Amino acid sequence: MGSALGALRNALRSLTAHELGGPLVALALLVAVSSALSPKFLEPYNQRILLLQTAPLALLALGESMVILMGSIDLSPGSTMALAGTVSAAVFTIYGLPLHAALAVGVLVGIAVGAVNGLLVTKARIPSFVATLASLVAGRGLVLVVTEGRPIVGLSPYRVFTGDVAGLPLMVWIFVAFGALNYAVLRKTSIGLLTYAIGGNEEAVRYSGVRVDVVKLINFSIAGGYYAIAGLMMNARLEVAYPWTGWGYELDAIASCVLGGIMLSGGVGSPLGPVLGAYMLTLLTNVLILLGVNPYLQWVVKGFVLVAAAVALTRGVRYAK
Repeated sequence: MGSALGALRNALRSLTAHELGGPLVALALLVAVSSALSPKFLEPYNQRILLLQTAPLALLALGESMVILMGSIDLSPGSTMALAGTVSAAVFTIYGLPLHAALAVGVLVGIAVGAVNGLLVTKARIPSFVATLASLVAGRGLVLVVTEGRPIVGLSPYRVFTGDVAGLPLMVWIFVAFGALNYAVLRKTSIGLLTYAIGGNEEAVRYSGVRVDVVKLINFSIAGGYYAIAGLMMNARLEVAYPWTGWGYELDAIASCVLGGIMLSGGVGSPLGPVLGAYMLTLLTNVLILLGVNPYLQWVVKGFVLVAAAVALTRGVRYAK
């Protein structure tokens, strides 16, 4: 018995030593507990809804992780996704642009917001927290200006995102594809390697002659594009562009990164971690709803889970930037 427990302990230690080991163990435990607590959890319909809810958050988390890995922070995901989705909906319904053109406009809006964030951080030398907080507020204000505080309806053609492809909604394949793309960028390109290096020691990277500001600008712009795609997905799910879409989602994006093993001090974490974190956060909300837990109490439960994840993630870390 003792040898079996020792072998299990060693196996868990080896698994959690991997950068994705901790999130995978946490995900397995969450799935096991959720299945035991609610028999409806594993039903195909519920899993489909869970994946549809995960897709936009996964894109937000992937974008946020690009910024966090550099040792920065981005508070604009929720407002950027709302602005991109709203502008796309407006040019589609009001100006009559074809759907593909409206989608492209939405993505360009997100990239533009990300580029502005990057310029504020690199050229104006404003801390990322303050720069992206300004984007959060200004972006939401622009959404309200465009919509005049009213939802934009008539977005049924956006349902192309929710249509099935090979048995799963297109949205699911999109976030899987972008997860793979994110892994390739961060692990196989110089931009990715420099992203980790900047998060580890920005000054050392600067002294080595690397144009750090260019890398930051690229990453903020990529993040903005991810947020925009998430906004288009929300248009598809709701078939309406609400002015308050994405309210508070910046916190969920950051939480997904933490649950996925991304270190908030930068430079540490798997490129695939944010996708796992987004799924876990959505799973947690899903099972609490299935159990009929008070919606207000759900926030408390999620808060405790995040604290536990943060404690587990920072064990052995001597300091955080």
